[in-house]
Amino acid sequence: MTVAPPPQRTAQQPAPPGTHPAPRVPGAGDGRRLRVPRWKLPLHGTDRDVLWLYLLTRIGLWVTSYSVAWLFPSNGDAKDAPSALSRWAQWDWTHFLHIAQAGYFPEGAGPGTPDWDNREAFFPGFPLVLRAVHTVVPDWTLAGLLISFVSGAVAVLALARIARLHLPGEHTAPGPVQRSGSSDSPSPAGRRAVLFLLLSPCAVFLAAGYTEALFLAFALPAWLAAQRHQWAMAGLLTALATCVRISGLFVAAAIGVHFLITAWRARSARAWRPLPWTLLPALPALLYSAYLHAHTGDWMAWKHAQERGWYRQFHAPWESWATTWRAAFDGAYPTGYAYMWQAELLAMVVGLVLLGVLVWLRRWPEAVYLALSLWALGTSYWFTSVPRATLLWWPLWTLLAAWSVRSPRVKSAYVMVVAPLMMVFAVSYLSGRWTG
Repeated sequence: MTVAPPPQRTAQQPAPPGTHPAPRVPGAGDGRRLRVPRWKLPLHGTDRDVLWLYLLTRIGLWVTSYSVAWLFPSNGDAKDAPSALSRWAQWDWTHFLHIAQAGYFPEGAGPGTPDWDNREAFFPGFPLVLRAVHTVVPDWTLAGLLISFVSGAVAVLALARIARLHLPGEHTAPGPVQRSGSSDSPSPAGRRAVLFLLLSPCAVFLAAGYTEALFLAFALPAWLAAQRHQWAMAGLLTALATCVRISGLFVAAAIGVHFLITAWRARSARAWRPLPWTLLPALPALLYSAYLHAHTGDWMAWKHAQERGWYRQFHAPWESWATTWRAAFDGAYPTGYAYMWQAELLAMVVGLVLLGVLVWLRRWPEAVYLALSLWALGTSYWFTSVPRATLLWWPLWTLLAAWSVRSPRVKSAYVMVVAPLMMVFAVSYLSGRWTG
């Protein structure tokens, strides 16, 4: 008598009652390889797109610096080009370098001594970070570029998140709707805000060893924390931003207004408890003023250094406009200087229009920030560094992103009309012809 073999149980059939299947080893006998879990950064799809865009623009600027070193050497008959790094070691960078190397008052030098460079006009945040990074990166210029590279990456990620907060309902791919304001949202607003920033005319200064990238790396996360009502974090980050630039106090004012509006609407005594955190950013400015007073006897030495070196004496806004207009169009200065003053005037107009839009939208905290920035920039003998300051106007980039989502032609117009100025300004700076 032949006994038939038991029927084979397929993978879809359950095991007979009372039996327990043998433990299955992944990858054993099934033709598949064992997958090892990989560590991943907590980044979402939009974040990776933003970082990829950021990296591509950095590569473009580094290629530009290499090309400028060969095409625009200081000696037109040179047979050997200077290093590409040397193209970044000029203008304001030299002030930060001297502070990091020798401090503010080396060997008793200071205001009033011959050939003084007015370095106390610059706040200590960037030089301190530069000196720290230099202990690991021996080349000073490379250390400065590395600071801006890392800081810029943090800044663009924060900017993308801020932009997404203003357009929580925008989605570009089908799927379940995300929670309003979620940083997981696939809204194009974040990517476009970063694109507009990285292709803006003065974007080269986000890559240079300047303060803009480091400032934004503190200021933008601070604003993001304030939007989430994380007041302690917002105050601490804004204090760090104030260590880098006096503009940190403008961010503090904006966050203070946002806190007052939030606490007033809450109508709760508990909502006012974090108020001291909004005052923290004043501490770095006070400490730096005290340090300068101990060496110079002047509490406002940083402001007076700006007046001596950069014509920052107070003038009425209409006087500053008139002086800049004459410098731009009267033919009294070389064309390079005149062109830069034309850019100063245009940037001031953009700032005033942006301020009007923010007031119209009743976005009072951002309006306060921009108004303080424009007042500081627009009350000197003539306008100076207004185009560079646009890098710090994050409402400009978020509003442009929102506009471009509603009207796709805005993105095309920006890329075709405004973005080419980025290359013009980059070549101007890297070739040593920058005058703004």
